Amino acid sequence: MLKNLRFRRENVLRFPRLDTVLMVEEFILEHGGEFKKRSLWEALPKKMMYQTFCVIFDYLSESGKIAVDSAGHICWIWDPEGVKYFLSKPELGWRKFK
Repeated sequence: MLKNLRFRRENVLRFPRLDTVLMVEEFILEHGGEFKKRSLWEALPKKMMYQTFCVIFDYLSESGKIAVDSAGHICWIWDPEGVKYFLSKPELGWRKFK
């Protein structure tokens, strides 16, 4: 569950549809590192209100799917297959320190 209160109904003007969220996710995945926030919104294949885009952007950021580097470029960082691979390695498991 997201801890941030900005996703409450009274704080959001428009909630995005699932197909819109998936479109933004796919676009960032394909063009990771090329765009900053505003230019990414302008380059999307389907136009939407900036406030709706900001809700999607905040959701992706809060859920750990995207990151913004020091120059402001957006990159996709979510890799569930990679996480499963590394968690299956016993030598990379958690160990207790004395």
